[in-house]
Amino acid sequence: MSESALQIIDHTVVVGSFQCNCRILACPRSGEAVLIDPGDEPEEILRTLQGLKVASGASLSVKYLFHTHAHLDHIGGTRKVREKLTEGESSPQIALHRADEPLYLQLKMQGRLFGLEYSDPLPIDHFFEDSEVLRVGVLKFSIIHTPGHSPGSICLRLHEDQAFGIRESLFSGDTLFQGSVGRTDLWGGDSDQLFKSIRQRIFTLDEDTRVCPGLGLKNERTHFLNKIFSLSLLHLAK
Repeated sequence: MSESALQIIDHTVVVGSFQCNCRILACPRSGEAVLIDPGDEPEEILRTLQGLKVASGASLSVKYLFHTHAHLDHIGGTRKVREKLTEGESSPQIALHRADEPLYLQLKMQGRLFGLEYSDPLPIDHFFEDSEVLRVGVLKFSIIHTPGHSPGSICLRLHEDQAFGIRESLFSGDTLFQGSVGRTDLWGGDSDQLFKSIRQRIFTLDEDTRVCPGLGLKNERTHFLNKIFSLSLLHLAK
């Protein structure tokens, strides 16, 4: 099959009572994949993974479990997903920014505050660095540290590659919500830092970037960035 017929696998599973967008992104050539924010319903995530194939018919092989931050609704399903995948051919690395490791390790405490029970989280295998580039098959990701929603919040930039139908995209976690900015009233939140991150790290991206929030609508268009810009100006005017 010619490479022109190969297209990125880009699938969203909305999980849990918080309705977190768990993203499945896979290289159409190698089948190497990443999961972004496997926050809940690990069985549903795994079931969806099993149903996704590359054009050759091969199953996906998950290389990383990316986490945009360490609030419970974004990490709650990580242990079970990792353990199940490790039983097979995949042994994905758990990836998170180091500044959110204390929050990650307090998963059980976070759960108790919402009446939820969790097991202790597994160790983190890879700590994101700002401006780090990670490749998964033909997929190229850049790490953008955007503290504010939490100290270690990051956005994942997926670089455009027209040959494989890959659009320039930003997976924003909860730095950006649907039509708004992320909240800052949870552990480690800082509204001034959040707006600084948005101004300095997100507004510098091409305005045609597809924005994919961690909660709410699966994808937003260019006008979403314009809305956030207006909100930022209001914040600066306070």
